[in-house]
Amino acid sequence: MKLYGRNPVLERLKTNPKSILRLFITPKHEESAYLLRKAKKWRIPVAIVPPSKIQKMARNLNAQGLLAEVEAFAYRSYDELLDLALGKSVTPVFLDGLNDPQNLGGILRSLACLGPFSLVLPTHHSVEVTESVLRVASGGDNFVPVAKVSNLNQAIKTARDRGIWMAGAVVSGGQDIRTTKFIFPMGLVIGSEHKGIRDVIRRQLDAELTLPMAHPRLSMNAAHAATLFGYEIIRQRACSLRGEE
Repeated sequence: MKLYGRNPVLERLKTNPKSILRLFITPKHEESAYLLRKAKKWRIPVAIVPPSKIQKMARNLNAQGLLAEVEAFAYRSYDELLDLALGKSVTPVFLDGLNDPQNLGGILRSLACLGPFSLVLPTHHSVEVTESVLRVASGGDNFVPVAKVSNLNQAIKTARDRGIWMAGAVVSGGQDIRTTKFIFPMGLVIGSEHKGIRDVIRRQLDAELTLPMAHPRLSMNAAHAATLFGYEIIRQRACSLRGEE
């Protein structure tokens, strides 16, 4: 896989340098001194190449003169994510039928900023972590563990059986997110933009939550919804830890 752009590459160098196989840098890059120092420390091969070569490797996307070849994305086990939810209050977010890599990248970036969260993706009929996703995530992938499961419905049932309160984000008809008290540990389900959460999964939920819209015919995309729901989860969890209502 390739990482291109300043933030994704620099963040990977800071958090997981062993996953980098090779660095490509343009001459006189503004981060050259730091990049070369880190590369030497972690024994990462470096190639100084003209901008045109990096642009070609990045398929003409703006790589900002910096590209890294990295190992394939490392998914975590679902059991590990459940342990994190129960032991360290890392909220798992289940994505039901999301197919847009831009949205997945945006979700990773937002959840990393808000943290701590994890992501659960189904292995079928779903986007996975690709180079395009990593570009949009802008380094957020280093802070949000991701698992893939063969049966999302069964994964949610398992989470509930282990004591995780499951809420789903629905466009309308759910409880107002502003007045609903969350129960921790909790998990959040977000559906696809076109179909929402499937009925088979909605039957597993402990609560359905809705973001009130000023204009009812409009709705947010999955990444925007994840950001707002994620913010409210972090806010309520902090209040819960302080013993506030």
